[in-house]
Amino acid sequence: MNSTAHPLSHPDGTPVRVLVVDDEPDLAEVLAGVLGYEGWQVRTAGDVAGAVAEARTFRPDAVVLDVMLPDGDGLAVLRELRAEQPDVCVLFLTARDSVEDRIAGITAGGDDYVTKPFSLEEVLARLRGLLRRAGMTRARDDAAVLTVGDLVMDEDAREVTRGGEAVDLSPTEFELLRYLMRNPRRVLSKGQILDRVWSYDFGGQAHIVELYISYLRRKIDAGREPMIHTVRGAGYVLKAAPW
Repeated sequence: MNSTAHPLSHPDGTPVRVLVVDDEPDLAEVLAGVLGYEGWQVRTAGDVAGAVAEARTFRPDAVVLDVMLPDGDGLAVLRELRAEQPDVCVLFLTARDSVEDRIAGITAGGDDYVTKPFSLEEVLARLRGLLRRAGMTRARDDAAVLTVGDLVMDEDAREVTRGGEAVDLSPTEFELLRYLMRNPRRVLSKGQILDRVWSYDFGGQAHIVELYISYLRRKIDAGREPMIHTVRGAGYVLKAAPW
């Protein structure tokens, strides 16, 4: 009936350091909050000059980097980063979504590419994957596994089981369940869920949350003691079922 999560850290236990570079202050703040909640140290910058200065003092393990900046482009930042920290992980974040732009970013040395609008959980998952593949970090307890009662999620394998039985989820259902499992016994409002699971500037209505909660209930709770509960007027909460 316990719940556990395993954030990434350096092998010596010190937090992961991430630099967020974007000229949209609200977006940078949202990303910093999400990454900070992960237990990571985060700094932000809004232009090329600020990003290069922060990188030299902060020495980030990973950089979330907007391609279009007011005093240049992210490729200039990337070249500076690679010159001083060849192993830093770089996740491009941009509104440019053409194949040519993607190729240019990756060819320049970027490790991954996410286009706006995006899911905040997707950005977090991409960063975790980059850091793991780079061998910079370890997961506490050596596993990226979330457990709430008899519900288990392997984040790396993207597998979910309840009571030992596999549960097949769509990508959006998986991200929604991940958010619920990262916050067991905490009431999450529809607004919070929209912000974290859907695009940061998603223009949809709260009914999309209700719809996907109903999908999850059919797969997670069907024929079993319910784990996903509605708190009238407040939101939803995931709690371990008695077993």
